[in-house]
Amino acid sequence: MRAVLIANRGDNDGGVVGQLLRDRGYVFEHWVREEAASWSALPPDVELVLPLGSDWSVYWPDISASVEAEAVLLRLAHERGIPIFGICFGGQILAHALGGRAERAERPEIGWFSVKWNVTEVTSADFLEKIAPTLWLQWHYDRFVPPVEARVLATGDLGAQAFIAGRSLGVQFHPEATPEIVERWSSGAGADELVRSGIDPDELREASGLRAVQSARSTEVLVDWFVRHVT
Repeated sequence: MRAVLIANRGDNDGGVVGQLLRDRGYVFEHWVREEAASWSALPPDVELVLPLGSDWSVYWPDISASVEAEAVLLRLAHERGIPIFGICFGGQILAHALGGRAERAERPEIGWFSVKWNVTEVTSADFLEKIAPTLWLQWHYDRFVPPVEARVLATGDLGAQAFIAGRSLGVQFHPEATPEIVERWSSGAGADELVRSGIDPDELREASGLRAVQSARSTEVLVDWFVRHVT
């Protein structure tokens, strides 16, 4: 099954989510955000779109052309009924594309946090029981306000953490995170960013190593739910 993964140059690792979807038959081609001006039309045989996180903000004026190109593509996929699984910035730009918005959060949220899952007609008691205790990696300064027709699946201290609109799912946290991804993000300029936010990079790496197994198990629950109920 043909799928499109959207990411910034050099940061296209779909981690746990990407691997689980590949295990379920999806074959990804990578579309680079910095090259959005040269993107072709969305091929008719695409069966999934996976927009990943970014160090961009949806509302930055200097990237407005790239943001709008991605928003147009996501809106088209949504209108065609092609499933979308948007992560962090991917969830924010999905909300923007469907009539919601992305905005600056009250404060940064970086580290491992719990979220509160809501009982809705699209979730089951079994799903909630398996996923509710999990702490999820967060690394964001912005948040999404879901479109009005969306159902909010999860919330956190700073607002919505997951929403579904039709066959489009947006999450604010990082279910794809692996220790290797955290190692990459928390090195170099990422380490400086963490220090400025009052976070010890080594402590974040250690916590990520300890929480990776449980996070991956819950991500599998989330992906299986997505495949069954959305795709």
